[in-house]
Amino acid sequence: MLDAGLLLEALTDDQAWPRGRAALAAFPGSTWEGDLAEALREPDPASRDALVTEQLLELDWRAQRWARVPRVCASIATSAGFLFGCIALLQGLALPAEEGSAPALGAALFSALNALTVGIAGTAFCIAVHVRARRVVRERHQAAEKLVARLLVLADANS
Repeated sequence: MLDAGLLLEALTDDQAWPRGRAALAAFPGSTWEGDLAEALREPDPASRDALVTEQLLELDWRAQRWARVPRVCASIATSAGFLFGCIALLQGLALPAEEGSAPALGAALFSALNALTVGIAGTAFCIAVHVRARRVVRERHQAAEKLVARLLVLADANS
């Protein structure tokens, strides 16, 4: 996906839109920007608005389809920490009891807490990624909406 903010800056003058539309149409493969340029070619204003709205919905879907991944990763990290902590504790408790068994129990508990700590650290990292990604998606969506508003003005002027 192209940076909507940079595209908006490039389209400051009214003469840039025909060249920009041609460049987007020549872009290899099917892109959101190319589909938007195609929607803006529609001569009927009501149809054009409907096609542009469809492209905004498509953009929102593309932005939100990966939104759950960091939360799922955080859940997996926490669960893995608990699982490996339990395994370490069970293995420590399965050791044969000897005269100095208290240090063996302490070592098993320490190993379990280490595994749990790594899982919680993974969860914290995933949460940080989720917060950052949510902010970036929101900023990009706002920039895309500004770009679409500018392109609608340019399309109306060139109609």
